[in-house]
Amino acid sequence: MTDYGHELLFGGFLTPDAGHPEQVVARARLCEQAGLDLVTFQDHPYQPGFLDTWTLMSYLAAATSRIRLAGNVLNLPLRQPVVLARSVASLDLLSGGRVELGLGTGAFWDAIEANGGRRLTPGQSVDALDEAIRIIREVWAADRRGGVRVDGEHYRVVGAKRGPAPAHPVGIWVGAYKPRLLRLVGRTADGWLPSLAYLPNGPADLAGLNALVDEGAAAAGRDPGEVRRLLNVSGRFTGTGAGFLDGPPRQWVRELTDLVLEHGTSGFVLGTDDPASIQLFAQEVAPGVRELVAAERAGSTTPAAPLPPEPTGPAGDPTEPTGTAGPASGRRETVRAGGVAGLAVTPTPAPEVRHSDHRLWDESTRPVAPPAPAGHVYSPQAQAVGGHLVDVHDHLRRELGEIRDLLDQVRRGVVSAGDARGVLNRMTLRQNNWTLGAYCAAYCTLVTQHHGLEDDAIFPHLRRADPGLVPVIDRLEQEHVVIHEVVEGVDRALVALIGDPARLTGLQQAVDVLTDTLLSHLSYEERNIVEPLARYGFYPGQL
Repeated sequence: MTDYGHELLFGGFLTPDAGHPEQVVARARLCEQAGLDLVTFQDHPYQPGFLDTWTLMSYLAAATSRIRLAGNVLNLPLRQPVVLARSVASLDLLSGGRVELGLGTGAFWDAIEANGGRRLTPGQSVDALDEAIRIIREVWAADRRGGVRVDGEHYRVVGAKRGPAPAHPVGIWVGAYKPRLLRLVGRTADGWLPSLAYLPNGPADLAGLNALVDEGAAAAGRDPGEVRRLLNVSGRFTGTGAGFLDGPPRQWVRELTDLVLEHGTSGFVLGTDDPASIQLFAQEVAPGVRELVAAERAGSTTPAAPLPPEPTGPAGDPTEPTGTAGPASGRRETVRAGGVAGLAVTPTPAPEVRHSDHRLWDESTRPVAPPAPAGHVYSPQAQAVGGHLVDVHDHLRRELGEIRDLLDQVRRGVVSAGDARGVLNRMTLRQNNWTLGAYCAAYCTLVTQHHGLEDDAIFPHLRRADPGLVPVIDRLEQEHVVIHEVVEGVDRALVALIGDPARLTGLQQAVDVLTDTLLSHLSYEERNIVEPLARYGFYPGQL
């Protein structure tokens, strides 16, 4: 068993789909909002169906504030090392130290050659990567005197100026599978980043491949522990286990924890574009693995069960969620280990101020959930599960605040109506087929088949767990449909405004209706669903 002791990283591996750039951006922002550490993208510059990875990463560095960015992995044959080194350092400086460098030797040589690259043999491509890493490190060494000089067979640099230096020690992570390249990783790189799907025997291959990395490190006089081991993974979240990474989140937690403790894997990058899977990976799997690994490293013989994370702010510090578009968000009290009687999560109150006289439903006819059992004790995990719905809703409230602010900017002439529509379309309220599906998928809507979570759908689970909730769930489903229509109405009003700038009043009315409708709905759902979630969980067996 080998655990190199690195801090654990969890990330997303997204498709840079040029046909739906707004969805790529929304999913990357979801990775950050859900709490992942890293978002990555494959790099195939010869593929016209993909956004250019470096351009996408640069855009996302400005569209996010916390998450780290990396190519997975960048195509070295089509990216000149000196220019690449300066690009990485520049973006790292601009983003506040949030860029890592994933590098690959290249694989699709017909396409590389067709786009101006040189065709190399496997051996030549390893030599080229070795030279490129030397060049990149020399360029980053801005404090050294003299120019960069590397007289290689594939890359020749004769006196290039050094700098700029990155904002932080950028990790060079190499995708590798063959012995010679694995030894190179151990000798010169900061990390090894393979894909589990490319290992013929799955996790069983990791021991032998890790040994080759260790061999290369030892031959260079390095501690093998200096090389971080990462892994691109894929799988399915289902109700029952059907194979490796094919089952409920708790199964994922156990299996990924084993990879940390047995093979030293300290970074897991999930290949999926499904918003609900991203959320489950970030909010159920990652904290569970972190807790089990921490307990094992501390020498605990009976580690605690995985717990969802505390809500975090942009820098990862505990924070109280806020909602900029409406009333104060639900508050949470500190819950000590062992559990307490009474739920320490307060649902967000309904807004006192209404912006429109237009009413799309009669709030007095809303069913009410049955009362909680007297004296029920809620464990810390149950408290966190109940509070998570408030976290999800807080994000929706913040985005609603962005929409209202955007409208104010249109009114003041700061942005055009066309630009405003583009911003709205990039928001997660416009992600995928219908807006709230992206964020409420696993927690507050029946339409979970759209996100691949049929077996873990929250509403069917609550229907089975407590028949007294059925009228509330029926009403919530009806309101989801209404809200979808309201959001579409905002989009239609923006289109009308583009054609006639004098129609700003119509857009204002549409946004006012959205504000009143959505905030009322979110508050109603929290009042009736937060407590049952703390007793029954989001899916069977969670609590």
